[in-house]
Amino acid sequence: MIELYPEQKDAIRKMHNGCILNGAVGTGKSRTALAYAIQKEKGKDIYIITTAKKRDSKEWETEAKPFRFKTVVIDSWNNIKKYQNVYGSFFIFDEQRVVGSGAWVKSFLKITKKNHWILLSATPGDTWKDYIPVFIANGFYKNRTEFNMKHVIYKPYMNFPVIDRYVDEYELISQRNQVLVHMRANRKIKKEKKKITCMYDRGKYKKIFRDRWDVFENKPIEETGKLCYLLRRVVNEDEDRINALKVLLCDHPKVIIFYNYTPELNILRQVAKEMKFDIGEWNGEVHSEVPTSKKWVYLCQYTAASEGWNCITTDTIIFYSLSYSYKAITQAEGRIDRTNSPFDILYYYYLQSTAPIDLAIARALHEKRDFNERSFLGL
Repeated sequence: MIELYPEQKDAIRKMHNGCILNGAVGTGKSRTALAYAIQKEKGKDIYIITTAKKRDSKEWETEAKPFRFKTVVIDSWNNIKKYQNVYGSFFIFDEQRVVGSGAWVKSFLKITKKNHWILLSATPGDTWKDYIPVFIANGFYKNRTEFNMKHVIYKPYMNFPVIDRYVDEYELISQRNQVLVHMRANRKIKKEKKKITCMYDRGKYKKIFRDRWDVFENKPIEETGKLCYLLRRVVNEDEDRINALKVLLCDHPKVIIFYNYTPELNILRQVAKEMKFDIGEWNGEVHSEVPTSKKWVYLCQYTAASEGWNCITTDTIIFYSLSYSYKAITQAEGRIDRTNSPFDILYYYYLQSTAPIDLAIARALHEKRDFNERSFLGL
């Protein structure tokens, strides 16, 4: 018998064809979706469209095994086009990937016309345009053009369409309420989040920003795109930040550390070796398992490792540098925030300087939006 938490049972009672199950990372959306399929879509073939990482890690196979479905097909969003002609089945779309108007959205809309479906997401949408494909799939609008004509006012005198504002938002709110099913975990796990303020080399920072000079290679900065990268290198490679990391590692013997760039990884490796920590890594080139010793660090690059895996053998994550992406940060936090975590308190440490670029990134994340380099540089 599959045991469900009260909040999961409550969510199933509210769920329906075409809904978005909205729950924080770690609330058990996968299990809830599968239980919903058993109760309300019984006898249908199950198709699960998820991230490539979750497909390859067999996470969904593990979740689905106790339910004993007759047919379960698990594949990634990259292959969604293969299932456009499936009819009369039940689809679980894992993670919100149906934004914009690209190939994935087109395949999604073709599938939803011929099958029952639900979508799982911790971050279903930041703006109304993120909901357009789901609204169309639910029959609220015939197509994107109808939505835009009814709700979108564009800025005048622009070289390309830029949304100025939305109108009749009361209708959009009503439609969102119809499709969103919230699932809030009723857990007693406490989260302690602490910002660790670090110093940075103001002289080097000004040299890069004002003089457009690469202080690492001692030459002019020719590419605007490299400017922010160099500013972050100065901030993130400062000795004060490294010392702050060492202090945290003295107090926490098992730690996941998230970072952005390869120079940061080299620093993290060196610190771990000096302090005699066992090292595990997940980045674009290496994917080792989480260590199982008494003293370890697991070094994770945001793009490669912010989603698609879980860890309940540590209670601590250190964000050595911040991601530009609010979603990546949220997903990264969720790696240890699981319903089956044995810890009563989870610790999150965010290393941050008072440099303008660090403050701007932190501000964007606090406002639940992505950091934009061009806006920061006034381009």
